Amino acid sequence: MRPSDYPPQEPFSEVAQRYHDTVTKLGARTPPGEEIQLGEDPYRSLVIYPSAAPDGRILAFMHGGGWTNGYKEWLAFMAPALNAAGVTFASLGYRLAPQHLFPAGYEDAAAGLVRLMAEATRFGGDPERLYVGGHSAGGHYAALLATRDHWWRMHGLEENPLAGCLPISGVFKFGEGSGMAMRPRFLGSEDPDADRIASPISLIEDKTPFLIAHGDRDFPHLMAQAEEMEGLLRAHLVPVERLIVTGADHFTASTWAGNPQGLWLPRALNFMQ
Repeated sequence: MRPSDYPPQEPFSEVAQRYHDTVTKLGARTPPGEEIQLGEDPYRSLVIYPSAAPDGRILAFMHGGGWTNGYKEWLAFMAPALNAAGVTFASLGYRLAPQHLFPAGYEDAAAGLVRLMAEATRFGGDPERLYVGGHSAGGHYAALLATRDHWWRMHGLEENPLAGCLPISGVFKFGEGSGMAMRPRFLGSEDPDADRIASPISLIEDKTPFLIAHGDRDFPHLMAQAEEMEGLLRAHLVPVERLIVTGADHFTASTWAGNPQGLWLPRALNFMQ
């Protein structure tokens, strides 16, 4: 799909427009993947980029955009290097605010994972080697899927199917102490309970291993949240690594994830072993 195929979303900020232009250019040479629709809303979809020599590993990733912007096509640039290493890569779409409030996008991400598991063997993927990640808002959804148990129970699974979680510049905490200047609109009306329910840091129900990454020039509140999340996971005896990407800000921490010469990709491939 193309961005023009989707219903309108919130106007881009200046920095979001630059990111959009950058990742669109980076992904322009990536061969088209296989599109799968999960419902009538085109945002409820995923695209799978198969490896020519799959080794069973599957990485499902979700785009950022402040829960109000973004397209799954933004992440096409990540596919070539991951595919070359044997990883089946999938980009999951989800409904956006303000039209759709939490937990709509989270539920879409969960449904995308379940559908990906059902399709995995067609692409040489192993459903027991399924990893989830995301950038920024997508990193938030990834972390929530890795720490909560109700989504996989609702889908009739016997256990959390995730082998690991790889959020990049993810959001782990809302409300008091989050460091956010404004409350994200996707959470809806002011409700401290909603802040808690949506915060991965507030409840660790599963022991999915984490590789947390962020730039050393990332947003200060996200760097602080990453450090706090790392400490909480360790306290719960959850295996966790934290990678600080030297020279990267909030946006280049994402774009460098498709670069085989960057810091994130070799660390992520090793983590997924």
